Amino acid sequence: MVIKKYIAKTEEAATALAREELGKDVVIMNVKKNIPKGIAKFFRKESVEVTAAVDEVVTDSASKEMPDFSKLQEAMQGEIKPAPDSKAAKAEAARAVLAERNQVILEEEPEEEIPSENNAIEQKLSDLQKLLEKQVMTEPEKKEEKEEQLPDKNKAYIRLIRSQMENNEVEETYIEQILEEIEGSLKKDTPLDNILSGVYQKIVLKIGRPRLIDLHAKKKKYVFFIGPTGVGKTTTIAKIASMLKLSGKVKVALVTSDTYRIAAVEQLKTYANILGVPLKVVYSADEMENAMEELEEYDLVLIDTAGRSHNNKEQKEDIHRLLETVPEEQREVFLVMSATTKYRDLVKISQSYSEITKYSLIFTKLDETDAIGNVFNIRMLTGAPLSYMTWGQNVPDDIGKVDAQKMAKQLLGGNN
Repeated sequence: MVIKKYIAKTEEAATALAREELGKDVVIMNVKKNIPKGIAKFFRKESVEVTAAVDEVVTDSASKEMPDFSKLQEAMQGEIKPAPDSKAAKAEAARAVLAERNQVILEEEPEEEIPSENNAIEQKLSDLQKLLEKQVMTEPEKKEEKEEQLPDKNKAYIRLIRSQMENNEVEETYIEQILEEIEGSLKKDTPLDNILSGVYQKIVLKIGRPRLIDLHAKKKKYVFFIGPTGVGKTTTIAKIASMLKLSGKVKVALVTSDTYRIAAVEQLKTYANILGVPLKVVYSADEMENAMEELEEYDLVLIDTAGRSHNNKEQKEDIHRLLETVPEEQREVFLVMSATTKYRDLVKISQSYSEITKYSLIFTKLDETDAIGNVFNIRMLTGAPLSYMTWGQNVPDDIGKVDAQKMAKQLLGGNN
């Protein structure tokens, strides 16, 4: 018996997803309403989770051989950690999103518009508001020159919002930038929820929309993954390749130039065999050109590169030569970094790679840190668009697009 979960806005929609995937003989075993609680209710909508079962999966694509993700999971190295906000249903719900968006997405809900002043936070951010108001009553007054012109209550609110962002390791420069943008519009004794709403919206706008792999962008055929050693580039490629395979919309191939690390090629070969996609190994820029000719019939080619030290000029030149084998208009580049890396090192890494190429940002190991300020800091520093985040080694669950609203909430102290 196959048992799966589906999430949608209504029971009817979730049931329809189950029948589309498992066939008309599906049996609905359980229906559960997901009602966000506390501060989450201001950022997430209610949803319905349906548990469905069938003796045998019957789909239109039943004749197509799909990858065995359990084997891919076993191939991952290291301890397997459960995703903090990820269920098996996320992968299933991704099918509907993929069909609508034509992008590699792992969110259970469609992307929402950036909130406007009128509807971004229609209801008060009550939990966080109460927390801050309580602190206002107990925290001693601090003298800061930039707050002298604000009423006492506004100064206290601004100070506590600043403290929340500092606790999440947002750089002081960017905190001041955000607060200065809203301070001019504050009136005497502005309610906390209005101040909080203004800061929240500024953060969301600065994070921006994620730049994802677009399945319709046929010109961007070659997708490079670059970055330092040990950040999870190969694992991230396996997750994205899995989602592309699930979408059924494109033919995917893999290339690796990581011939320096012991067993790196064998690791990617294992992933490729399980996913049922071809893999080419290249040892030089010339061999990359040959691989491009051999993979001409494929829609997307994901390219794993060797981890390089940002301080080694020769190694950077190797990466640059590899990138230059593909015309800029035909390539997409993702810089993969760990959210656990020290900020000053992230600055050096991102600036070093900026010297050789434009890129979008992927952050890994979100499950190993409680503060995500560095993700926001690097976005502000480089201006490079954020794209994906990963938080474990479960395939294909532990990856998702960057969600600006969730990030803004966490930066303000509303942790998930």
